Amino acid sequence: MLRGLWTLTWIETKIFLREPLGVVGTVGFPILLFLLMRRMGRGVAPSALPPLLSNDLPIFAAVMSAVGAVISLVAIVAIYREGGILKRLRATPLHPVTILLSHVIVKLGFTAVSLAALVLAGARSFGPAAGVPLASFALALLFTTLCLLSIAFIIASLVPTARFAQPLSTLVVYAMLGLSGLFVSIERLPPALQAVAHLLPLSYAVSLLRGVWRGDGWTAHLTEITVLTAMFLAGTAIAARVFRWE
Repeated sequence: MLRGLWTLTWIETKIFLREPLGVVGTVGFPILLFLLMRRMGRGVAPSALPPLLSNDLPIFAAVMSAVGAVISLVAIVAIYREGGILKRLRATPLHPVTILLSHVIVKLGFTAVSLAALVLAGARSFGPAAGVPLASFALALLFTTLCLLSIAFIIASLVPTARFAQPLSTLVVYAMLGLSGLFVSIERLPPALQAVAHLLPLSYAVSLLRGVWRGDGWTAHLTEITVLTAMFLAGTAIAARVFRWE
């Protein structure tokens, strides 16, 4: 199984690199957005900036990388299904879990690459982020991305055609992003929207990433970890039931 997983993961990596939009969305766009927004805040007192620019910009860029991975996964699974590639892969000796796991590994790998590029770009342009636990933050980002990918498989299973895959996943993910607490604190939202926000995985992902970036230990965010783990397990179970190979 491991040999087949490695071979298929390598093949999927090369296919992903041949799709410029996927690479730009997962790696290039978060870096460009980070640099542009960071420059917008240069020369302005932190107290005069909105919280997104003064405190949460690294969190926003990291979350955009995870969001790019989700949208990319939905699109590629839909394209593979419509083109009959999933059906042909399932007919091979490879286990279905191996086939799907290879896609998850590719997305997590490029999310890690995106974070490394963000750190390098930020350090080169604005100096090193002294005191930030980057290893712990990278682990938190991969954990949250993995949880979000389980939601991506549900969307990919429900979307009717590849034509609607990317617009539908973009709509769902960006709606969650708007209520995640990055732009407006969840406590400042109307009660109805607060209730919705507390049901969304991105709200807990942002809270975990924000805390780890500021130096909190993981034990300080057991609620977020527990909720994200529960959502991952539920999402994986639902995706296993509704996933369509053809």
